[in-house]
Formats: sequence, C-alpha cells, structure tokens
Amino acid sequence: MSHISDRTRRLVLLRHAKAEPAGEGAGDEVRPLALVGRRQAGRVGAALFASELVPEVALVSPAVRTRQTWELLRAAFGDAEPEVVVEDRLYSGGVDDVVALVREVDARVRTVLVVGHEPTVSAAAAALAGPDSDTGATIRVRGGVPTATYAVVELDGHWDTLTPGSARLRTVVSPQE
Repeated sequence: MSHISDRTRRLVLLRHAKAEPAGEGAGDEVRPLALVGRRQAGRVGAALFASELVPEVALVSPAVRTRQTWELLRAAFGDAEPEVVVEDRLYSGGVDDVVALVREVDARVRTVLVVGHEPTVSAAAAALAGPDSDTGATIRVRGGVPTATYAVVELDGHWDTLTPGSARLRTVVSPQE
C-alpha cells in the first residue's frame, strides 16, 4: 500500500468467499463456504496482513458464509484482535446501510473491514469512489466483483465524514491475483 497520512482511514469492502449452492429447503443465510471458498478466505487474510490492512473493526453480515469467511481470514492476522460486529443490515441492506454503519465507527479506528454480499459490496465501492480514485478499479467495481474480492477505499478524515464520492478507491484485489 502507498504511504498514508495520520488522517487517512482505510475501508476494505470484501465480498464473502465462494459458498456452497443453496440446498433444497435451506435458506440462503445458512449456506456455508465451499472448499474453494475456505482456501480463498485464507488467501484473502494473508493478502490483507501482507498489505498492512489488518482491521481494527470488522463489520460482518450474519450469514454463515460471511461469518466463516471472517473467521478463516482472521486466522492470518496473528495476535491482532479486531472488534467484530455482526450486523443484520449487511445481509439485507444496501449501500446506504454500509455507509451508515461505517460512519458510526469510532474516529480513532484507522482500518475497517466490511464482509458482505454482492451487489452491495461492489456498489458501495463504486458509490464511495471520488474523483481521485483509480480508474481501473472503479471500472471493475461497477461491473460487480467475484467472490473473495476486496476493494480498498481511503478517506481523509474521520468516518463520520464518509459520503458517496468522498473517498478514493485505490485497488480491487481478487484471490487469484
């Protein structure tokens, strides 16, 4: 990652890893990760750690696949103990819900991870991308993102100033990259 100032906050928007297909009679919320998804989550955790993107706060959808993604990637963070908030609005909500949740994070927190679902993850990254965003990354999120893909958004200032177009979309990373 590039050098960031003390005022910069980093938001990592992650689509959960690959899940099993919906089973007959089972609800969408209880779908577990597939084996490939478990491997993806481990790679994402290692990539976040290597990029110094270990979150202080993780906002996680209550769906089984998002909670499993979080647990598997968190294992790569060593001794770090991020605060975890399981939030219903990340399962059923949209971009406005993501922004509202992030705006509530304590100003002292420098890095936040959101583990959620499509199309909300990519739509949130696209909505937050201001004029100084990476053009290629912005194009990628506008088309949606595959499982276990994350976008890194930077904000100058505190979380409560986050609004659509107020941040810089820096990069989009998929586990195979």
